[in-house]
Amino acid sequence: MILETLVTSRNEQGLTHLAPMGIHDQGDRELIILPFRPSTTLDNVLATGVAVINFCDDVRIFAGCLTGRRDWPLVAAEKIQGEVLADTLAHIEVALTRVEDDPIRPKLYCRTVHSVNHAPFRGFNRAQYAVLEAAILVSRLSLLSRDKIEAELKFLRIGLEKTAGPRELEAWYWLMAVIEQHQGENAA
Repeated sequence: MILETLVTSRNEQGLTHLAPMGIHDQGDRELIILPFRPSTTLDNVLATGVAVINFCDDVRIFAGCLTGRRDWPLVAAEKIQGEVLADTLAHIEVALTRVEDDPIRPKLYCRTVHSVNHAPFRGFNRAQYAVLEAAILVSRLSLLSRDKIEAELKFLRIGLEKTAGPRELEAWYWLMAVIEQHQGENAA
């Protein structure tokens, strides 16, 4: 099962990096982080051996990371040298146990060191789903055709228009600005 999360990792100098990432849940306290190369998350986890998996329903953070807005409040992790998103619903502090190297997408196997629930999950609305899917599109703009992007966005707008609140709209507009810029730069 793939979980859409926000991963915080630190480099050896103590600078924290935040990145949206699909994490593979293997059950039995094992998670796999699969960053594409090149990746700051990959470099940090290999250097320090730890990371924090944040479970968050504020889709602005996912969109923000992909649109240059990475300054979100953080607090110290409890059991590892790292940081947790201040407004996360839950987090898991993990330690690297093994690496399956790959030239494109290495697998970082991690075990749970500490897990905390901070607030109840009250469910996603369709606009949150739309923003998450649009964020994934933005992360793959160079791989997708203009027609594919436009078709996906047309579908995603349905849920967005029916259920969005201010946070979802703000995140959506950040992502649309990046898509418009990309399409303008790649116009035929």
